[in-house]
Amino acid sequence: MKAFETWKLAGLTLRNRIIKTATFEGLCKNGVISDELINFHKRHAEGGVGLSTVAYGAVSPDARTFNDQILLEEDSVPTLTKLTDAIHGAGAAASIQLAHAGGFTRASGRSTWVTKGPSGGVNSYGMLSGYPVMVPLNHSDIDKIVDDYGSAAAIAKKAGFDAVEIHMGHGYMLSQFLSPATNKRTDDYGGILDNRLRLPLRIVKSVRNAVGDDFPILVKTNLSDGFRAGLKIDEAILIAQALEKAGVNALVMSGGFVSKTPMYLFRGDSPLQEMIKAEKNPIHKLMLKVGGSKIFKDMPFEENYFRDHALKIRKAVQMPLVYLGGVRTVDNIKKALNDGFEAVAMGRPLLHDPDLLNKYKNGIETISACTNCNLCVGVMDTPQGVHCVITGQPK
Repeated sequence: MKAFETWKLAGLTLRNRIIKTATFEGLCKNGVISDELINFHKRHAEGGVGLSTVAYGAVSPDARTFNDQILLEEDSVPTLTKLTDAIHGAGAAASIQLAHAGGFTRASGRSTWVTKGPSGGVNSYGMLSGYPVMVPLNHSDIDKIVDDYGSAAAIAKKAGFDAVEIHMGHGYMLSQFLSPATNKRTDDYGGILDNRLRLPLRIVKSVRNAVGDDFPILVKTNLSDGFRAGLKIDEAILIAQALEKAGVNALVMSGGFVSKTPMYLFRGDSPLQEMIKAEKNPIHKLMLKVGGSKIFKDMPFEENYFRDHALKIRKAVQMPLVYLGGVRTVDNIKKALNDGFEAVAMGRPLLHDPDLLNKYKNGIETISACTNCNLCVGVMDTPQGVHCVITGQPK
């Protein structure tokens, strides 16, 4: 089966073409990398993935969405090295997301009570955490962020990561710049797509300069934001072409906006009730009860649900593409690879059963038992971190 053949990505040879996609683990209390986080990724490596992606490595203190996220700084190198050593010891390669919250955050301890994004406005995501106002990043701010991404990438490489994934999707900062719905700037960083691409492309260059030519740089980007005023597939194609020209090694194709259309990414049952149950802040809990149903609505699940959009990207670029979205069966994997995508990324099915890929490879199973209940999403911020509520995995 092609999925379990080795795959060379830039200067890295992976044991197969299956990537454990980043799922916020919730296992870094106050930013400290825990043994539980190390075991989480070791468990997925033991289960057979070729590349395990550590979620949300913040490129600066103000880049976090929550307090319990990794900060890619020099002090983190020893524990990050323990993490990458554990993944390598189980036979897989390690990647980490490079991310910035931009205009929305709920992380405490920031330097000011405002957040900074492409444009000014209300930070509805962090209003109840004391950060109600977004202001536009100035050019000095932008220059510093470009440098922060480069520094974070260098830290990741020093700590033994084999690849980095620049997060340009899901409504985080670079997604905010790319989306016409959230980028209302009138300078060189706003307006036409070439301008909205300016910061993302500067960051790709900064990261490349930091890690060298043979080090894999993946980018996660949206095929669509999933709402009327947001990014659409026609511009997503142009973004993919620009990233290919900039020397990105692979594109992980996704969709949805955390603060507006999270279910466009997840599909299936809404996790709202589990989120309400898990929420510690009483005001946040009340707001979820009152307004959460407007954002977290059930959305029909179908296998390979991003396929039609992803095929349009496939026709437009030659660069390696990673298919993500609704992969549940061996046939889904085969279909994606037969469509011309070089690799497949999986999330929830591997939370349900970290050994699933070994079972696929050995012919023990062909279908994931994941029910798309999305309860795993609702428990990300609990002490146990993200896990399958049905099976209790991974442990």
